Amino acid sequence: MNGETHLWLIRHAPVDGPRGVIHAPDAPADLGDAAAFATLQARLPANAFAVCSPARRTSETAVRLGLTATADEAFREQDFGDWTGRRHSEIEQELGAEAYRAFWQSPGTNRPPGGESFADQIARARAGLARLPVGDVVLVVHSGTIRAILAIALELAPELALRFVIDPLSLTRIDRLKNTWRVVGVNQSPLPVPSS
Repeated sequence: MNGETHLWLIRHAPVDGPRGVIHAPDAPADLGDAAAFATLQARLPANAFAVCSPARRTSETAVRLGLTATADEAFREQDFGDWTGRRHSEIEQELGAEAYRAFWQSPGTNRPPGGESFADQIARARAGLARLPVGDVVLVVHSGTIRAILAIALELAPELALRFVIDPLSLTRIDRLKNTWRVVGVNQSPLPVPSS
């Protein structure tokens, strides 16, 4: 590939719903943090190619940022199958604490019932990245998607990439160069950190 692709990876706004739930794609975004949106929007390049996942929360976040984003299945969140829409505490109670903990001991390669592993998500994201143009590209996606792209860029095993913290409305910057990748910043807050 000739030319560089500058990726501006934004995790969607917080879900407007209960905590501790594996949210479905139709979960809405909480778009109320006007200061965070304004600061993040000011940091984004003008006229960038914009992509989001098909999830409602990513498309709502993209619109709030003033982007006209194309939805791409390759960048959707990991599919948790039968666990989607359920609370982690319910799943643990149903499986039993030992079985639930056993799943999370290898979360990169284990698949929830009817779902996909994080390794599967990495493969899907790799296919999506191959289709992106050179130049500035803004992706409004999920924490798992950003971790998957970091795994690709840094050649990390799935379990290692899952160690990254990716907060709502954070910005991660990665450049795809001719034969390598450059990580510019990860999980950057849209607002300045208050001094203590």
